Amino acid sequence: MANHEEKAKRTVKLGSTGPEVFRLGLGCMGYSANYGPVDDGESIRTIHAAIERGVTLLDTGDFYGMGHNEMLLGRAIAGRRDRVQLSVKFGALRGPDGAWFGFDARPAAVKTFAAYSLKRLGVDVIDIYRPGRLDPSVPIEDTIGAIADLVKAGYVRHIGLSEVGVDTIRRAHRVHPIVDLQIEYSIASRGPEAHLFPAIKELGIGATLYGVMSRGLLSGSKPAGAADFRTLLPRFTGEHGARNQEIVAKLHAFAKDRGMTGSQLALAWVIAKEPSFVPVVGTKSPKQLGDSLGALDHALTPEDLAALEVIAPAGAFAGDRYAPSQMHHLDSEKAPS
Repeated sequence: MANHEEKAKRTVKLGSTGPEVFRLGLGCMGYSANYGPVDDGESIRTIHAAIERGVTLLDTGDFYGMGHNEMLLGRAIAGRRDRVQLSVKFGALRGPDGAWFGFDARPAAVKTFAAYSLKRLGVDVIDIYRPGRLDPSVPIEDTIGAIADLVKAGYVRHIGLSEVGVDTIRRAHRVHPIVDLQIEYSIASRGPEAHLFPAIKELGIGATLYGVMSRGLLSGSKPAGAADFRTLLPRFTGEHGARNQEIVAKLHAFAKDRGMTGSQLALAWVIAKEPSFVPVVGTKSPKQLGDSLGALDHALTPEDLAALEVIAPAGAFAGDRYAPSQMHHLDSEKAPS
């Protein structure tokens, strides 16, 4: 009985129709881009360590490193495919220099992207396939319908969404069951609490939560040079950055008093607030991975949550989670009609 109960604590079902996954997912973007220098060998060692520790959900995107991330992940899961579930985002258009050109979610493009992802990953089926953003020029029904065709053909098991609003979620869910919404959520980014979380719970849709460390802000990580995209994010710079560091210092003091690291507190807060959802952590080394997994041994009490609400209430952190140009295009930021 004890083993069964322990296992139950360490797994979560994605929505009413999705798979059972480990309590934390592994976000793989940082192994290819955006967070400074990377080392393929260290990345693969980290992925292997995660699998050995029981992590099952691996999250990637076909545009992370222009395919590099999927090829790296394919190498890492070779011989381990039956122990993992692959969540793949698609649709961002990029140039050889890394430039971003927009988003393409036309049905023909959806199936083309999937074909290349299957090849790069070295697998026959993708567990969860999702558009990385909403393509405003393509009805969401057409995009989801194309993925539904891939489900029928056996190339995809489940359909997810990412960074979309309530109206889009409802329209997509009418075409095919959606297993989860991927959305940013942390003690610093609490926007989904107002409309998104109530809507997906009503529909029986789960959530995979990224940015739980607010891109390293909550763990104390700092941008590592010009190649680190966090130098462009409002929360890390100027007056916003200085104000946010004051809050982070208080959170770290709170964590230290309870024998936790800042990263563990950030994760434990998300788990306590939304126990039916799955945080996705982007660890770049086995050491960081061990720190993140340690959060599972530090459950926060209602009293802890109340105290943290005083330190960092909703809206306490200064600056948006993305630059203004990106925020403007996020469907998830739109209020439901």
